[in-house]
Amino acid sequence: MNPSNRRTFLSDLGMGFTGLALGSLLQREARASSATAWTPPDGQPHFAPKAKSVIWLFMNGGVSHMESFDPKPMLTKYAGKTIAETPFAETQDPKKLAIERLVVPDANGNQRNTLYPLQVGFRRHGQSGIEVSDWFPHIARHVDKLAVVRSMWTTDSNHGAQTQFHSGRHQNDGDFPNLGAWVHHGLGSLNENLPQFISIGTREYWNKRDGHYLGPAHDAVPLRIDPTNPLDYSQPERSLSAEEQRSGLGLIRRLNELRGIEYPNDPAIAARIAAYELAYRMQTSVPDIVDFSRESAETRALYGMDLPHCREFGMQLLAARRLVERGVRFVQIQHGGGGAGAWDAHSGLKANHEGLSRAVDQPIAALLTDLDRRGLLDETLVVFATEFGRTPGSQGSDGRDHHIFGFSVWMAGGGLRRGVVHGATDEIGFHAVQDRHYVTDIHATILHQLGLDSRRLEIPGRKRLEIDHGRPIREIIA
Repeated sequence: MNPSNRRTFLSDLGMGFTGLALGSLLQREARASSATAWTPPDGQPHFAPKAKSVIWLFMNGGVSHMESFDPKPMLTKYAGKTIAETPFAETQDPKKLAIERLVVPDANGNQRNTLYPLQVGFRRHGQSGIEVSDWFPHIARHVDKLAVVRSMWTTDSNHGAQTQFHSGRHQNDGDFPNLGAWVHHGLGSLNENLPQFISIGTREYWNKRDGHYLGPAHDAVPLRIDPTNPLDYSQPERSLSAEEQRSGLGLIRRLNELRGIEYPNDPAIAARIAAYELAYRMQTSVPDIVDFSRESAETRALYGMDLPHCREFGMQLLAARRLVERGVRFVQIQHGGGGAGAWDAHSGLKANHEGLSRAVDQPIAALLTDLDRRGLLDETLVVFATEFGRTPGSQGSDGRDHHIFGFSVWMAGGGLRRGVVHGATDEIGFHAVQDRHYVTDIHATILHQLGLDSRRLEIPGRKRLEIDHGRPIREIIA
Protein backbone atom coordinates (compact mmCIF):
# COMPACT_ATOMS: atom_id res chain seq x y z
CA MET A 1 0.00 0.00 0.00
CA ASN A 2 1.52 3.34 -1.00
CA PRO A 3 1.76 6.22 1.53
CA SER A 4 -1.14 8.10 -0.04
CA ASN A 5 -3.52 5.11 0.22
CA ARG A 6 -2.43 4.46 3.78
CA ARG A 7 -3.19 8.08 4.72
CA THR A 8 -6.68 7.73 3.19
CA PHE A 9 -7.18 4.50 5.12
CA LEU A 10 -6.26 6.21 8.38
CA SER A 11 -8.56 9.11 7.56
CA ASP A 12 -11.46 6.76 6.90
CA LEU A 13 -10.89 5.14 10.26
CA GLY A 14 -11.37 8.56 11.86
CA MET A 15 -8.07 8.43 13.69
CA GLY A 16 -7.88 12.22 13.91
CA PHE A 17 -4.59 13.65 15.07
CA THR A 18 -3.07 10.17 15.27
CA GLY A 19 -3.75 9.82 11.57
CA LEU A 20 -2.15 13.16 10.89
CA ALA A 21 0.96 12.19 12.84
CA LEU A 22 1.19 8.78 11.20
CA GLY A 23 0.60 10.29 7.77
CA SER A 24 3.54 12.58 8.37
CA LEU A 25 5.67 9.67 9.51
CA LEU A 26 4.78 7.72 6.40
CA GLN A 27 5.86 10.66 4.28
CA ARG A 28 9.19 10.59 6.08
CA GLU A 29 9.46 6.87 5.39
CA ALA A 30 9.08 7.55 1.69
CA ARG A 31 11.78 10.22 1.82
CA ALA A 32 14.07 7.96 3.84
CA SER A 33 13.98 5.37 1.07
CA SER A 34 15.78 7.76 -1.25
CA ALA A 35 19.50 8.42 -1.31
CA THR A 36 18.96 11.94 0.04
CA ALA A 37 17.16 10.97 3.24
CA TRP A 38 16.42 13.86 5.57
CA THR A 39 14.97 14.02 9.03
CA PRO A 40 13.79 17.19 10.74
CA PRO A 41 15.32 18.38 14.02
CA ASP A 42 14.27 16.32 17.02
CA GLY A 43 14.31 19.21 19.49
CA GLN A 44 17.62 18.20 20.98
CA PRO A 45 20.87 20.22 20.74
CA HIS A 46 23.57 18.80 18.50
CA PHE A 47 26.18 19.10 21.25
CA ALA A 48 26.27 20.20 24.88
CA PRO A 49 24.85 23.73 25.10
CA LYS A 50 26.14 26.50 27.34
CA ALA A 51 22.99 28.64 27.06
CA LYS A 52 19.26 27.98 27.10
CA SER A 53 17.74 31.29 26.03
CA VAL A 54 18.46 34.46 24.07
CA ILE A 55 17.30 38.03 24.67
CA TRP A 56 17.94 39.89 21.42
CA LEU A 57 17.93 43.68 21.82
CA PHE A 58 17.88 45.41 18.44
CA MET A 59 18.20 49.16 18.03
CA ASN A 60 16.44 50.17 14.80
CA GLY A 61 17.97 52.87 12.64
CA GLY A 62 21.70 52.45 13.25
CA VAL A 63 23.51 53.27 16.51
CA SER A 64 26.70 55.31 16.18
CA HIS A 65 29.49 52.95 17.20
CA MET A 66 31.77 55.95 17.75
CA GLU A 67 29.45 57.44 20.37
CA SER A 68 28.62 54.21 22.17
CA PHE A 69 31.25 51.45 22.44
CA ASP A 70 34.13 52.36 20.08
CA PRO A 71 35.69 55.77 20.93
CA LYS A 72 37.66 57.52 18.20
CA PRO A 73 39.42 60.65 19.51
CA MET A 74 40.96 61.25 16.07
CA LEU A 75 37.54 62.39 14.92
CA THR A 76 37.73 65.29 17.33
CA LYS A 77 41.37 66.02 16.59
CA TYR A 78 40.74 66.29 12.83
CA ALA A 79 37.16 67.60 13.01
CA GLY A 80 36.22 69.79 10.07
CA LYS A 81 38.91 68.37 7.78
CA THR A 82 38.09 66.14 4.86
CA ILE A 83 39.32 62.58 5.12
CA ALA A 84 41.69 63.29 2.24
CA GLU A 85 43.32 66.02 4.34
CA THR A 86 44.08 63.65 7.24
CA PRO A 87 46.53 60.76 7.67
CA PHE A 88 43.59 58.42 7.04
CA ALA A 89 42.99 59.06 3.32
CA GLU A 90 43.51 55.36 2.55
CA THR A 91 40.19 54.55 4.22
CA GLN A 92 38.52 55.64 0.99
CA ASP A 93 40.51 53.27 -1.21
CA PRO A 94 37.93 51.98 -3.74
CA LYS A 95 39.04 48.41 -3.05
CA LYS A 96 38.09 48.82 0.61
CA LEU A 97 34.73 50.34 -0.30
CA ALA A 98 33.88 47.57 -2.75
CA ILE A 99 32.03 45.45 -0.17
CA GLU A 100 29.00 47.75 -0.49
CA ARG A 101 26.13 46.74 -2.76
CA LEU A 102 24.17 49.71 -4.09
CA VAL A 103 20.88 47.86 -4.13
CA VAL A 104 18.72 50.89 -3.36
CA PRO A 105 20.55 54.12 -4.24
CA ASP A 106 18.97 57.01 -2.38
CA ALA A 107 19.98 60.15 -0.53
CA ASN A 108 21.40 58.15 2.38
CA GLY A 109 24.23 55.69 2.82
CA ASN A 110 26.64 57.92 0.92
CA GLN A 111 30.24 58.83 1.64
CA ARG A 112 30.49 61.71 4.12
CA ASN A 113 33.98 63.13 3.86
CA THR A 114 34.19 65.92 6.43
CA LEU A 115 35.06 64.46 9.83
CA TYR A 116 32.54 65.16 12.59
CA PRO A 117 33.82 65.35 16.20
CA LEU A 118 32.68 63.01 18.95
CA GLN A 119 29.48 64.30 20.53
CA VAL A 120 29.99 62.66 23.90
CA GLY A 121 32.83 61.75 26.25
CA PHE A 122 34.12 58.29 27.14
CA ARG A 123 35.43 56.78 30.36
CA ARG A 124 37.10 53.53 31.32
CA HIS A 125 35.04 51.27 33.56
CA GLY A 126 35.44 48.14 35.63
CA GLN A 127 38.47 45.96 36.11
CA SER A 128 38.62 45.45 32.34
CA GLY A 129 38.98 49.19 31.74
CA ILE A 130 36.75 49.06 28.67
CA GLU A 131 35.77 52.52 27.43
CA VAL A 132 32.05 53.24 27.23
CA SER A 133 30.25 56.40 26.17
CA ASP A 134 28.88 58.70 28.86
CA TRP A 135 25.48 58.20 27.24
CA PHE A 136 25.43 54.65 28.69
CA PRO A 137 26.44 55.10 32.36
CA HIS A 138 24.29 52.23 33.66
CA ILE A 139 25.50 49.69 31.10
CA ALA A 140 29.05 50.90 31.79
CA ARG A 141 28.76 49.58 35.36
CA HIS A 142 28.33 46.11 33.86
CA VAL A 143 31.21 46.35 31.43
CA ASP A 144 32.98 43.44 33.12
CA LYS A 145 30.08 41.24 32.03
CA LEU A 146 30.26 42.26 28.36
CA ALA A 147 31.97 40.86 25.28
CA VAL A 148 32.19 43.86 22.95
CA VAL A 149 32.77 43.16 19.25
CA ARG A 150 34.05 46.33 17.55
CA SER A 151 34.68 44.87 14.10
CA MET A 152 31.31 44.19 12.52
CA TRP A 153 30.59 44.85 8.85
CA THR A 154 27.73 44.33 6.44
CA THR A 155 27.06 45.02 2.76
CA ASP A 156 23.96 47.21 2.39
CA SER A 157 23.56 50.76 3.59
CA ASN A 158 19.78 51.11 3.43
CA HIS A 159 17.35 49.98 6.09
CA GLY A 160 16.80 46.61 4.45
CA ALA A 161 19.89 45.89 6.56
CA GLN A 162 17.44 45.40 9.44
CA THR A 163 16.46 42.11 7.85
CA GLN A 164 20.14 41.51 7.05
CA PHE A 165 21.15 41.58 10.68
CA HIS A 166 18.28 39.29 11.65
CA SER A 167 18.61 36.78 8.80
CA GLY A 168 22.01 37.38 7.21
CA ARG A 169 20.32 38.41 3.95
CA HIS A 170 19.17 41.78 2.68
CA GLN A 171 15.46 42.05 1.89
CA ASN A 172 16.23 42.39 -1.83
CA ASP A 173 17.78 38.90 -1.79
CA GLY A 174 14.39 37.45 -0.89
CA ASP A 175 12.81 36.23 2.31
CA PHE A 176 15.00 34.15 4.59
CA PRO A 177 14.45 32.81 8.13
CA ASN A 178 15.58 34.97 11.02
CA LEU A 179 17.94 33.69 13.69
CA GLY A 180 15.09 33.27 16.15
CA ALA A 181 13.23 31.10 13.64
CA TRP A 182 16.29 28.84 13.23
CA VAL A 183 16.51 28.45 17.00
CA HIS A 184 12.78 27.68 17.14
CA HIS A 185 13.21 25.18 14.30
CA GLY A 186 16.11 23.43 16.02
CA LEU A 187 15.16 23.18 19.68
CA GLY A 188 12.21 21.79 21.56
CA SER A 189 10.02 23.56 24.06
CA LEU A 190 11.09 24.39 27.60
CA ASN A 191 7.55 25.42 28.55
CA GLU A 192 4.57 24.12 26.58
CA ASN A 193 2.31 26.87 27.90
CA LEU A 194 4.32 29.68 26.33
CA PRO A 195 5.61 30.40 22.82
CA GLN A 196 9.28 29.59 22.35
CA PHE A 197 9.87 32.64 20.15
CA ILE A 198 8.42 36.02 21.13
CA SER A 199 8.72 39.43 19.53
CA ILE A 200 8.22 42.66 21.47
CA GLY A 201 8.21 46.18 20.06
CA THR A 202 7.39 47.80 16.73
CA ARG A 203 8.58 46.09 13.55
CA GLU A 204 8.63 47.64 10.10
CA TYR A 205 6.83 45.90 7.21
CA TRP A 206 10.08 44.62 5.65
CA ASN A 207 11.01 42.95 8.93
CA LYS A 208 7.60 41.67 10.00
CA ARG A 209 7.98 37.89 9.56
CA ASP A 210 10.53 35.39 10.82
CA GLY A 211 9.98 31.82 9.63
CA HIS A 212 9.66 32.39 5.87
CA TYR A 213 10.58 29.13 4.11
CA LEU A 214 10.79 27.28 7.45
CA GLY A 215 7.04 27.86 7.67
CA PRO A 216 4.68 30.11 9.64
CA ALA A 217 4.98 27.94 12.74
CA HIS A 218 8.43 29.52 13.21
CA ASP A 219 7.26 33.13 13.18
CA ALA A 220 7.64 34.95 16.47
CA VAL A 221 4.50 35.51 18.51
CA PRO A 222 4.06 39.30 18.96
CA LEU A 223 3.55 40.30 22.59
CA ARG A 224 2.25 43.58 24.02
CA ILE A 225 3.14 44.58 27.55
CA ASP A 226 -0.49 44.99 28.55
CA PRO A 227 -2.05 42.52 31.01
CA THR A 228 -5.56 43.27 29.67
CA ASN A 229 -4.65 42.67 26.02
CA PRO A 230 -1.20 41.09 25.61
CA LEU A 231 -1.97 39.22 22.37
CA ASP A 232 -4.27 39.72 19.42
CA TYR A 233 -7.47 37.71 19.88
CA SER A 234 -6.31 36.41 23.24
CA GLN A 235 -9.73 36.92 24.78
CA PRO A 236 -13.15 35.90 23.40
CA GLU A 237 -15.45 38.72 22.27
CA ARG A 238 -18.05 37.65 24.81
CA SER A 239 -17.86 35.83 28.10
CA LEU A 240 -17.46 32.07 27.74
CA SER A 241 -17.23 29.35 30.35
CA ALA A 242 -14.18 27.10 30.41
CA GLU A 243 -16.37 24.24 29.16
CA GLU A 244 -17.60 26.30 26.21
CA GLN A 245 -14.04 27.28 25.30
CA ARG A 246 -12.88 23.66 25.44
CA SER A 247 -15.79 22.59 23.26
CA GLY A 248 -15.02 25.23 20.65
CA LEU A 249 -11.34 24.35 20.68
CA GLY A 250 -12.20 20.68 20.23
CA LEU A 251 -14.30 21.40 17.16
CA ILE A 252 -11.58 23.57 15.60
CA ARG A 253 -8.99 20.90 16.36
CA ARG A 254 -11.12 18.20 14.74
CA LEU A 255 -11.72 20.23 11.58
CA ASN A 256 -8.03 21.08 11.26
CA GLU A 257 -7.05 17.45 11.80
CA LEU A 258 -9.39 16.27 9.05
CA ARG A 259 -7.89 18.79 6.68
CA GLY A 260 -4.39 17.90 7.88
CA ILE A 261 -4.83 14.21 7.06
CA GLU A 262 -5.66 15.13 3.48
CA TYR A 263 -2.73 17.54 3.25
CA PRO A 264 -0.10 16.26 5.71
CA ASN A 265 2.71 18.40 4.29
CA ASP A 266 0.88 21.74 4.38
CA PRO A 267 2.87 23.86 6.86
CA ALA A 268 0.01 26.35 7.27
CA ILE A 269 -2.31 23.64 8.61
CA ALA A 270 0.31 22.26 10.97
CA ALA A 271 1.05 25.78 12.21
CA ARG A 272 -2.66 26.49 12.66
CA ILE A 273 -3.22 23.36 14.73
CA ALA A 274 -0.24 24.14 16.95
CA ALA A 275 -1.29 27.78 17.23
CA TYR A 276 -4.82 26.98 18.43
CA GLU A 277 -3.52 24.53 21.00
CA LEU A 278 -0.90 26.96 22.25
CA ALA A 279 -3.30 29.93 22.20
CA TYR A 280 -5.67 28.09 24.51
CA ARG A 281 -2.89 27.39 27.01
CA MET A 282 -1.54 30.94 26.70
CA GLN A 283 -4.82 32.56 27.74
CA THR A 284 -3.81 32.18 31.38
CA SER A 285 -0.01 31.97 31.16
CA VAL A 286 0.70 35.09 29.06
CA PRO A 287 -1.29 37.69 31.05
CA ASP A 288 0.62 36.54 34.13
CA ILE A 289 3.93 37.30 32.38
CA VAL A 290 3.04 40.96 31.87
CA ASP A 291 1.39 41.42 35.26
CA PHE A 292 4.15 43.06 37.30
CA SER A 293 2.12 43.48 40.48
CA ARG A 294 3.97 40.55 42.07
CA GLU A 295 7.36 42.11 41.40
CA SER A 296 8.88 44.03 44.27
CA ALA A 297 8.96 47.81 44.27
CA GLU A 298 12.76 47.55 44.18
CA THR A 299 12.67 45.48 40.97
CA ARG A 300 10.20 47.80 39.26
CA ALA A 301 12.35 50.79 40.18
CA LEU A 302 15.48 48.97 39.01
CA TYR A 303 14.02 48.75 35.48
CA GLY A 304 13.00 52.41 35.58
CA MET A 305 9.27 51.75 35.55
CA ASP A 306 8.76 54.89 37.65
CA LEU A 307 10.64 57.05 35.12
CA PRO A 308 8.73 58.34 32.07
CA HIS A 309 11.75 58.29 29.76
CA CYS A 310 12.44 54.56 30.17
CA ARG A 311 9.21 53.11 31.54
CA GLU A 312 8.08 51.45 28.29
CA PHE A 313 11.41 49.78 27.52
CA GLY A 314 11.84 48.88 31.18
CA MET A 315 8.55 46.98 31.17
CA GLN A 316 9.57 45.16 27.99
CA LEU A 317 12.86 44.04 29.51
CA LEU A 318 11.25 42.99 32.78
CA ALA A 319 8.83 40.92 30.72
CA ALA A 320 11.81 39.42 28.89
CA ARG A 321 13.37 38.33 32.16
CA ARG A 322 10.08 36.75 33.26
CA LEU A 323 9.80 34.96 29.92
CA VAL A 324 13.25 33.37 29.97
CA GLU A 325 12.74 32.56 33.64
CA ARG A 326 9.74 30.49 32.56
CA GLY A 327 11.57 28.75 29.73
CA VAL A 328 11.07 30.87 26.59
CA ARG A 329 13.94 30.24 24.18
CA PHE A 330 14.17 33.46 22.17
CA VAL A 331 12.87 36.92 23.06
CA GLN A 332 13.37 39.49 20.31
CA ILE A 333 12.91 43.12 21.41
CA GLN A 334 13.09 45.89 18.83
CA HIS A 335 13.60 49.42 20.12
CA GLY A 336 12.77 52.49 18.07
CA GLY A 337 10.93 50.63 15.32
CA GLY A 338 8.68 52.24 12.75
CA GLY A 339 9.80 54.00 9.59
CA ALA A 340 13.55 53.92 9.18
CA GLY A 341 14.10 53.52 12.93
CA ALA A 342 14.45 56.01 15.75
CA TRP A 343 18.26 55.73 15.93
CA ASP A 344 18.59 56.98 12.33
CA ALA A 345 20.35 60.25 13.22
CA HIS A 346 20.91 61.98 9.88
CA SER A 347 20.68 65.25 11.77
CA GLY A 348 20.66 66.24 15.42
CA LEU A 349 22.71 63.19 16.39
CA LYS A 350 23.56 64.49 19.85
CA ALA A 351 19.96 65.09 20.88
CA ASN A 352 18.76 61.92 19.16
CA HIS A 353 21.26 59.50 20.69
CA GLU A 354 21.27 61.19 24.08
CA GLY A 355 17.51 60.80 24.44
CA LEU A 356 17.33 57.27 23.08
CA SER A 357 20.24 56.15 25.24
CA ARG A 358 18.39 57.40 28.33
CA ALA A 359 15.43 55.28 27.27
CA VAL A 360 17.39 52.02 27.02
CA ASP A 361 20.44 52.37 29.29
CA GLN A 362 18.90 51.81 32.73
CA PRO A 363 16.53 49.02 31.63
CA ILE A 364 19.36 47.08 29.92
CA ALA A 365 21.58 47.44 32.98
CA ALA A 366 18.66 46.31 35.13
CA LEU A 367 18.20 43.23 32.96
CA LEU A 368 21.86 42.29 33.40
CA THR A 369 21.63 42.85 37.16
CA ASP A 370 18.40 40.91 37.50
CA LEU A 371 19.50 37.94 35.41
CA ASP A 372 22.80 37.75 37.25
CA ARG A 373 21.35 37.84 40.75
CA ARG A 374 18.80 35.17 39.85
CA GLY A 375 21.46 32.87 38.44
CA LEU A 376 20.05 33.22 34.91
CA LEU A 377 22.80 35.16 33.15
CA ASP A 378 25.03 32.10 32.77
CA GLU A 379 22.30 30.40 30.74
CA THR A 380 20.89 33.46 28.96
CA LEU A 381 22.61 35.26 26.08
CA VAL A 382 21.86 38.99 25.97
CA VAL A 383 22.65 40.68 22.65
CA PHE A 384 22.79 44.44 21.95
CA ALA A 385 22.78 44.94 18.18
CA THR A 386 21.88 47.37 15.41
CA GLU A 387 21.71 47.23 11.63
CA PHE A 388 24.88 49.23 10.92
CA GLY A 389 26.95 52.06 12.38
CA ARG A 390 27.20 55.71 11.41
CA THR A 391 29.69 57.61 9.29
CA PRO A 392 32.80 59.27 10.77
CA GLY A 393 31.98 62.22 8.50
CA SER A 394 29.07 64.58 9.03
CA GLN A 395 25.79 64.59 7.17
CA GLY A 396 24.56 68.16 7.05
CA SER A 397 25.79 70.12 10.04
CA ASP A 398 25.11 67.76 12.94
CA GLY A 399 24.24 64.25 11.78
CA ARG A 400 25.89 61.01 10.65
CA ASP A 401 24.84 58.80 7.74
CA HIS A 402 24.43 55.00 7.48
CA HIS A 403 27.75 53.18 7.71
CA ILE A 404 28.34 49.51 6.86
CA PHE A 405 32.13 49.22 6.91
CA GLY A 406 32.63 49.00 10.67
CA PHE A 407 30.37 49.05 13.74
CA SER A 408 29.89 47.47 17.16
CA VAL A 409 27.67 45.03 19.00
CA TRP A 410 28.02 43.42 22.40
CA MET A 411 26.88 40.21 24.03
CA ALA A 412 26.77 39.02 27.63
CA GLY A 413 26.13 35.79 29.51
CA GLY A 414 25.44 32.39 28.02
CA GLY A 415 28.95 31.01 28.45
CA LEU A 416 30.78 33.95 26.88
CA ARG A 417 33.89 35.58 28.24
CA ARG A 418 33.33 38.62 30.39
CA GLY A 419 34.97 42.01 30.21
CA VAL A 420 36.60 41.58 26.79
CA VAL A 421 36.89 43.60 23.59
CA HIS A 422 37.30 41.74 20.32
CA GLY A 423 38.22 43.24 16.98
CA ALA A 424 38.87 46.86 16.05
CA THR A 425 38.09 49.57 13.54
CA ASP A 426 40.69 51.98 12.20
CA GLU A 427 41.54 55.25 13.94
CA ILE A 428 38.50 57.11 12.63
CA GLY A 429 36.07 54.20 12.95
CA PHE A 430 35.67 53.80 9.20
CA HIS A 431 36.65 50.18 8.47
CA ALA A 432 36.71 47.06 10.60
CA VAL A 433 40.41 46.20 10.30
CA GLN A 434 41.11 43.56 12.95
CA ASP A 435 39.19 40.28 13.33
CA ARG A 436 36.44 41.39 10.97
CA HIS A 437 33.02 39.77 11.35
CA TYR A 438 30.01 39.70 9.04
CA VAL A 439 26.68 39.75 10.84
CA THR A 440 26.12 35.98 10.61
CA ASP A 441 29.16 35.43 12.84
CA ILE A 442 26.95 36.75 15.65
CA HIS A 443 24.31 34.19 14.64
CA ALA A 444 26.88 31.39 14.58
CA THR A 445 28.15 32.34 18.04
CA ILE A 446 24.64 32.27 19.48
CA LEU A 447 23.76 28.96 17.83
CA HIS A 448 27.03 27.46 19.08
CA GLN A 449 26.23 28.46 22.65
CA LEU A 450 22.77 26.92 22.28
CA GLY A 451 24.34 23.67 21.08
CA LEU A 452 23.23 23.96 17.45
CA ASP A 453 25.07 23.37 14.19
CA SER A 454 23.41 25.52 11.51
CA ARG A 455 24.38 23.11 8.73
CA ARG A 456 22.43 20.33 10.40
CA LEU A 457 19.36 22.57 10.49
CA GLU A 458 19.18 23.02 6.70
CA ILE A 459 16.11 21.62 4.97
CA PRO A 460 15.95 19.87 1.57
CA GLY A 461 15.87 22.19 -1.41
CA ARG A 462 17.15 25.17 0.60
CA LYS A 463 20.92 24.93 0.48
CA ARG A 464 22.43 27.94 2.23
CA LEU A 465 25.50 29.92 1.22
CA GLU A 466 28.65 29.61 3.30
CA ILE A 467 28.30 33.22 4.47
CA ASP A 468 24.76 32.47 5.69
CA HIS A 469 26.20 30.12 8.30
CA GLY A 470 28.93 32.42 9.58
CA ARG A 471 31.44 31.17 12.09
CA PRO A 472 31.42 31.30 15.90
CA ILE A 473 33.58 34.03 17.37
CA ARG A 474 35.62 31.65 19.47
CA GLU A 475 37.78 34.43 20.94
CA ILE A 476 34.82 35.59 23.05
CA ILE A 477 33.63 32.11 24.08
CA ALA A 478 34.65 31.14 27.61
